[in-house]
Amino acid sequence: MDTHSHLAPEHLSPAHPTAAHSTHEQSLAVLRQLTGAPAAEFHPGQFEAISALVDGGRRALVVQRTGWGKSAVYFVATALLRARGAGPTLLVSPLLALMRDQVAAAERAGVRAAAINSATAEEWNEIEERLARDEVDVLLVSPERLNNPRFREQQLPGILARMGLLVIDEAHCISDWGHDFRPDYRRIAALLASLERELPVLATTATANARVVADVEEQLGNDVLTLRGSLARDSLRLGSLTLPSAQARLAWLVEHLKDLPGSGIVYTLTVSAAEDTALLLRDAGINAAAYTGRTDTEERERLENALKDNEVKALIATSALGMGFDKPDLGFVVHLGAPSSPVAYYQQVGRAGRGSANADVLLLPGAEDAAIWRYFATASMPDPERAAAVLEALGSPDSAPLSTPALEARVDLRRTQLELLLKVLDVDGAVRRVSGGWVATGAPWQYDTERYERIAAAREAEQSAMIAYERGASCRMELLQQELDDPTATPCGRCDVCAGPWYPTEVTGAAAAQASSRLESSGVPIEPRGQWPTGADRRGVPVKGRITVTERAETGRVIARLTDLGWGGTLRELFAAGAQDQDLPAALIPAILVTLRDWPWEERPVGVVAMPSLSRPRLITSTAALIAERGKLPLLGTLDFDLARPAAGPGGNSAFRLASVWDRWSVSPELAATVSRAPGPLLLVDDFVDSRWSLTVASRTLKLAGAPAVLPFALASVG
Repeated sequence: MDTHSHLAPEHLSPAHPTAAHSTHEQSLAVLRQLTGAPAAEFHPGQFEAISALVDGGRRALVVQRTGWGKSAVYFVATALLRARGAGPTLLVSPLLALMRDQVAAAERAGVRAAAINSATAEEWNEIEERLARDEVDVLLVSPERLNNPRFREQQLPGILARMGLLVIDEAHCISDWGHDFRPDYRRIAALLASLERELPVLATTATANARVVADVEEQLGNDVLTLRGSLARDSLRLGSLTLPSAQARLAWLVEHLKDLPGSGIVYTLTVSAAEDTALLLRDAGINAAAYTGRTDTEERERLENALKDNEVKALIATSALGMGFDKPDLGFVVHLGAPSSPVAYYQQVGRAGRGSANADVLLLPGAEDAAIWRYFATASMPDPERAAAVLEALGSPDSAPLSTPALEARVDLRRTQLELLLKVLDVDGAVRRVSGGWVATGAPWQYDTERYERIAAAREAEQSAMIAYERGASCRMELLQQELDDPTATPCGRCDVCAGPWYPTEVTGAAAAQASSRLESSGVPIEPRGQWPTGADRRGVPVKGRITVTERAETGRVIARLTDLGWGGTLRELFAAGAQDQDLPAALIPAILVTLRDWPWEERPVGVVAMPSLSRPRLITSTAALIAERGKLPLLGTLDFDLARPAAGPGGNSAFRLASVWDRWSVSPELAATVSRAPGPLLLVDDFVDSRWSLTVASRTLKLAGAPAVLPFALASVG
């Protein structure tokens, strides 16, 4: 049975063509099958890339705007190569949304595709059997999968031996200089170097400036054919509107989002902003839903389909809804807060107008944007001291592997930071992921100070360029193209700089009042810790397993998270680096009273206890006193604390954070006598919640002293 005969129209011969026009005819037939358009023709550059892969066996880098048809290049090339007897294509693809769309697109062209990633791990045995029967034409894998021990050692060698084409989608992720660099992508260069034969390779991206292009070309190897086209998006009408406050920006959405064409995406910089904005819009009668990194995989797929089918007006999304999401008629993209670079912005607005003549793109920048940029910029950089601690914990190359949780207990890093650092060390050759965890390779590793300083400088330059985009001194599309080193950049004639504002700039009092009502709402739950962290006993803390109910706090409350759009701004100022200790600001009193009024506790507190503080004693003491006075509750006192114990800094993982506060607080005899006689819950007042271990241990201390229940309260939480 000919397993490839379905890949293209019947006249597609499996014999190698003898002339270029033969390849063109065959390619055009597959393209028309892929698009379902009998008269479809190639865009400039598409056939050149296909011919380079199929006839020349070359390595090619395609840098073209979103919607140009990069996926058509690798699907058509796959069909022709398979018909000529080549093995399957391996496509490295970064996002689940992208994989789902590409599998569906491949099927339309008669190309049998299968995706293997964290969401389809249970399907791997079936996919493995299909590969063995040569019934898979394109295997899509996530970059992380390349380092999965089982896949890397058992399946990947066989795939590489038969592979007919390697495709690296969103190839800017390879480069340190790319706006979305991912350490896992660096493994592709090592994979290419390990190949013992020449193999056609295609790398594609829409967001690569000259420096990124040069970096990717170097990693692809010698004789790379680079095809760059104009990155102008003629369908997009760009604009930027600076409004005086978060309230005004939300009011604009409430009043004007419904007037934007079709359905679209509203991007936010944080998860909490996405969730709060979606709730506000639903309250205003606009069908909107939040889509973030916390959204379950099944729910993500449901929401993506709802947007594609125009069942929602907008998804309110973080960058989790980014590369690869394909809705050709997406009518608009609005940003509630600016990404940190014009290149990242171009990538996100590129979701709109891919298959339609017109789409609207509007930026609503916020005063908090720069602070959020700084946070994410520093979070992505490896820390040399912690890298050294990881290598020391792993020991020599012949030491037993350590799992990520076991390493977390030995190194003061949160899980996400540790996983990122391990990826960097892995790509640099200092560690290796094996069955059972991680091992050191013995290869020397040194922090590349110069490299990371260059990257940091580049990020600062990108942020300055984003601010220039907001200010609008020149055509907005032209600036985006210039940031991508597009030599065809010229004024677009459509954006608000070229043609004047196309969007309303005012909001009515009714919309402002609705936004204010949402922003002025307060009260975010603090869920109690229910489990002592793994490895805490190794840090000198004599507990493990579950926290017993008799030692556990009740669900607490904060006014808001620092990332919230409403009270978050006021709280960010209060807790900003270098801010002086002060009495409770009067502006926060209404928020405290509303939070306490709306707190659904089972039993009202009967007294107030304050946390001690070295950094903000005035703030905590005045807050506790205000609550006691307004709530007509006795202010019972303040916990004692051990001055000899060093205060914990921000960050770090749970085992280390718990160790730093264990036995830090105690109850004085006078307070203990009062606590033990309390007829109901005590309100424990703090200023700020980060890891929750301070409140967990302090609540345990009060309960061991006889408090019947403890209700933690703080002004703010980290997120």
